[in-house]
Amino acid sequence: MSVTVRVPAKVNVQLAVGAARPDGFHELANVFLAVGLYDEVTATPSPDGLRITCDGPDAAQVPLDRTNLAARAALALAERYGRTPDVHLHIAKDIPVAGGMAGGSADGAGALLACDALWGTGAGREELLDICAELGSDVPFSLVGGAALGTGRGEKLTELEVGGTFHWVFATATRGLSTPAVFREFDRLAEGRDIPGPVASQPLLDALAKGDPDALAATVTNDLQPAALSLFPELTDTLAAGRAAGALAALVSGSGPTTAFLARDGRAAEKIAAELRPLAACRTARTAPGPVPGATVL
Repeated sequence: MSVTVRVPAKVNVQLAVGAARPDGFHELANVFLAVGLYDEVTATPSPDGLRITCDGPDAAQVPLDRTNLAARAALALAERYGRTPDVHLHIAKDIPVAGGMAGGSADGAGALLACDALWGTGAGREELLDICAELGSDVPFSLVGGAALGTGRGEKLTELEVGGTFHWVFATATRGLSTPAVFREFDRLAEGRDIPGPVASQPLLDALAKGDPDALAATVTNDLQPAALSLFPELTDTLAAGRAAGALAALVSGSGPTTAFLARDGRAAEKIAAELRPLAACRTARTAPGPVPGATVL
């Protein structure tokens, strides 16, 4: 018997970042949108205890030990239910690694849901979300999907209504960026300035509710973008090329270095992707719609 769970990537259409907290995290107003790029996590009983394997693009960069969020999810669920984590977790990787699209968080949410189904633990939604929040700030949204506002460090979710489908292009970069490094650079750049408390943009929430790409394009923001561009200046050229190719909006996705481009429709998205692929700093460019559902048992 095995259980396979499909989990989407995310883009942050708003990422408002407050000052660092005493615990080292930052207060956020984080508007997530789940998009149609997926990892799949398959859980199978294992006589040899917990094992992690991975294939697909960037698989060589995925840790196969207990630091992997998928492994940590299985261990957390097993501990809660007093069982041994005798499971083989295989990750079919398609979300960029260290790309600002929550690929590791997706694997954690996928493993949690897969192990819950495999072991028949019957954990409720709130319990699963509680475990997700312990694993990482983006993991709860990977479970929920759709669109949501994340507050606190991003783990406290309010689901949002979306009035239509938005079409995106994601340009993956030739190297990754560490999320902690980007936040450290944010703190360095913000040194000496008063940082306001993060608040969700009402015009942006209205644009999502209406399904209006022009209104959304006028309101997307990412407070981590200057820090990501400081660490990876070549991304500036990728953003400019996407705008020149017709993107309604261009921004760094989360902590980067993946860049995200909002297109008017699917055809425009394909055109933008084709024009981005030859760029020196672009490894590939792919299209994806959003919102899509969160972690789903196949």
